[in-house]
Amino acid sequence: MAPEGLLYSKDHEWAKIDGDTATIGITDYAQTSLGDIVYVELPRVGQAVAEHASIGVVESVKAVSEIFTPVGGEIVAINEALEKDPAAVNRDAFGEGWMYKVKLTGGAPADLMDAATYEKLVAS
Repeated sequence: MAPEGLLYSKDHEWAKIDGDTATIGITDYAQTSLGDIVYVELPRVGQAVAEHASIGVVESVKAVSEIFTPVGGEIVAINEALEKDPAAVNRDAFGEGWMYKVKLTGGAPADLMDAATYEKLVAS
């Protein structure tokens, strides 16, 4: 189940908006589809990112997948713990497996979905 209060992209990323900052990660659906995550490449702090741009990579035992940012702005923090423990994404995709934080430049994009809409997307 996708937690309420978060916004979701069609690329299976989630965003928790708090004021002008968004915390971003991949969804539980995405981490389950990937399997055991063995490496996460994150953007660098200070990097400007455009909405829906590829900003990193998640590597699992099954595949390598790009990370697309659902929001635009400036990277203000990354989850450095994922360098040593990328499996945190598998254990807790919506908590300790968060990936990075963005200071928003334009607010939350209109194409992000609420939990109910995202659940319908992954069920189809």
